[in-house]
Formats: sequence, C-alpha cells, structure tokens
Amino acid sequence: MVNKMFLLVSTVIHSLRYAHTGSSEIPNVPDTVAVVIVDGYQTNHYDSITRKMVPTQTWMSRVSEDDPDYWERETSFWRDQEQYARMHIEFYKERFNQSGGIHVLQVSHGCEWDDETGEVHGFDVVRYDGEDVLILDVKARRWIAMKPQALSYQHRYNKDEGWLEFMDHRLLKECPESLKKSLDYGKSTLQRTVTDHPPEFMSCLATGFYPHRAAIFWRKDGEEIHEQVDHGELLNNHDGSFQMSHWFSSPGLHVEVSLGKILNPKLLLMCWPVPCMAATTISVSVYVSITVSLLWTKASDQWPKCKSLTFTYNVN
Repeated sequence: MVNKMFLLVSTVIHSLRYAHTGSSEIPNVPDTVAVVIVDGYQTNHYDSITRKMVPTQTWMSRVSEDDPDYWERETSFWRDQEQYARMHIEFYKERFNQSGGIHVLQVSHGCEWDDETGEVHGFDVVRYDGEDVLILDVKARRWIAMKPQALSYQHRYNKDEGWLEFMDHRLLKECPESLKKSLDYGKSTLQRTVTDHPPEFMSCLATGFYPHRAAIFWRKDGEEIHEQVDHGELLNNHDGSFQMSHWFSSPGLHVEVSLGKILNPKLLLMCWPVPCMAATTISVSVYVSITVSLLWTKASDQWPKCKSLTFTYNVN
C-alpha cells in the first residue's frame, strides 16, 4: 500500500484600487474625491477641498517610516488628477454635445496580486456619466476607446510612449509594492481575503458617513436577505466619519443604504463585482434621495462580464 499525502494550498488574491471621481455642478460635494481601497477597505483619502492625500487608517501612517515622501508624492499626483478630471469632463461634454448640468467622470485603476504565484494584473478604466469610455489593456499596452467620442484620447495615449511607460510602472511595479506594504501595515485589520468568498461575489464599501448608525440592507425580489451576506466591521476614518464593507455572493440584488441623522453631508459608495475589476463609484450628498441603476458590461476579452445593481439612498 502506498500512502499519499495531499497538501491543499489556498491561493489568495489581494487588490489595491485607486478610485477617482470628478464631478460638475453637484452641490455640497467636492468636485474631486479619490480613495485608495486595499482588499475592500479604504486606507487613503483625497478631495479637492483639503487637497491632501491622507491616511484613513492609523496604521497607514507607518508608510512614512519606509517612504518619507509618500504622502507628498501622492498628494502631488492627485492634485494633477484633479485638474485632469475637470479638463476631461469639459472634453466629454463637448464631444457628447452637452452643456451644463451634473456630469461625472470616474477612473478606477490599480492591481491584483496573487500571493501564491506572485502574478500581478493591472487595470485602468475610465467612465463618463456611467458609461465606459476608455479601458487600458495592460498586457497589450494599449488604450481602447469604448465610445467614438474617446477615440482622440485613444490615439493620443497610444502614441505617447512615456505615458504608457508611466502607467506600466504605476500598475505593475509601484501598485503591487504599495499593496504588499499596506497588507503588512494593516495585517491586524486586513484579515479578510478574496478566498473567503465564492468565485463571483459583489464587494461594496460605504464610507464617509457620520455618526456610526448606518445600516446597509441587501434585498432580492423585494425581500431583505441575510444569507450569503458577509458584513465587515465598522472602521473609523481620519475625519471622524466611518466606513463599512459588505460582501454578497449572489447576483440580481438590490442595495439599500439607510442612514440616521447625518452630520457629515458626504457619502461615498463603491461597489465592484469580483473578479471583475471595473469599480463603480458614486459620490452624493446625503441630503437628497437618489436612485442610480448601474450596469457593468464585458468591455474586452480580459474583462469578465459583470452583474447589474441598483442603489437606493434613503435619508431620514
């Protein structure tokens, strides 16, 4: 008889996501908000009012010990992105033959790292008014216009070797290095991994609400459900507001964010299907109620098809 021993190794996929939202004519909301998300938890924050990238978790302050110029460098980068967002919104308004009103530019870029194989995948998606307009095929090192209005940017970016080199370095070298450091700094908090969930699930982060009395309700076919829902812990942000992550393992769901008396008039809700990399970010004033229908579609062969969601914000 031959005795065999089998060792089951669980591969863990970690992610770092930079989510940038630029907007026009939305009252009481900064026209630029950028956050950094590590494995579903917000770690950094920037907006056009403070104009500083700051840690939202105390343990992220440790990055200064290893990289003293980190916060200054990130602040400089996002100040540039703030200007680019305004310029791009004006560009797309003209290309789509639009005038005033509310318009939103969303950029989601970052990386995934397989801690078993060491494999790194980068991604970059640009959305305008809820529609994909540009996607970076990182492996092919080329930008793909998803709308004809974005073709001029596609041609410009693909001819700019310096820009392609910069994005290659940011997504495939700088990003995974930052991700690994963040995982080390926050290992007491970042215990949750992607392998805790089914192969396809929805990850949502609500952040910026205050006080802490917030409930995220998951509904399907009109009924509140509790199975297949995983609630993250309530975490403090740097400004006294709070954040909470949730995971859901079934498509076709309705998300209701219900908040009590709100003192901080800003709420940022981000949701993304996993393994789909294209996050959708919504920044709204919580003094109004708003319903937004979101649809992720297959943008190219490297992007899995994603599910649709409806978000309802109820303000009491």
